[in-house]
Amino acid sequence: MFSLTLTSVLKNNFRIKSCYFSTNLLRMSKTACVILADGAEEMEFVIAADILRRTGINVTVAGLSGDEPTDFDVIVMPGGLGGSKAMASSSLVGEILKRQESGGRFIAAICAAPIALKSHGIANGKKITSYPSFKNDLCEAYCYDDQSKVVQDGQLITSRGPATAFDFGLKIASALAGEDKAKEVAKAMLIQ
Repeated sequence: MFSLTLTSVLKNNFRIKSCYFSTNLLRMSKTACVILADGAEEMEFVIAADILRRTGINVTVAGLSGDEPTDFDVIVMPGGLGGSKAMASSSLVGEILKRQESGGRFIAAICAAPIALKSHGIANGKKITSYPSFKNDLCEAYCYDDQSKVVQDGQLITSRGPATAFDFGLKIASALAGEDKAKEVAKAMLIQ
């Protein structure tokens, strides 16, 4: 299944990087980095990346290696327990998230990925949501919302899980490209 996902990603003109760094000499559009770690929830990864691409956002898919972080308008972290644990224990991800937060740029995490936020001390005290089983782990550091599909608190966007991946991607698209563009993309995808 994983190789099929990568094949479909390549057909949709995503750039797959084996490491985090990327050079954007011409910033003609907004940029997103979607972190793809072993054990990531494929559906959350593909849906978020695809919606952002359809919105006209320059999407870079990155692994967990490399040593020269580049700035992006948003860092997107798909869930999946294995991928989320890998991001939570990665010093590179911690550095990237701290740089993103201090620069006032967007961070988006879905499903189990908010555990990486907590692990690296990102967005403490903010309103978030996650996959329900992580509520108790996150309540001590965040203001937890267990009713909303997607929660945005300033530059932080979080969501609950696979069934909310379309809402998550569209919220990120709206934050970067505007609500009208996100609605246009949703309509073309037959999302009501």
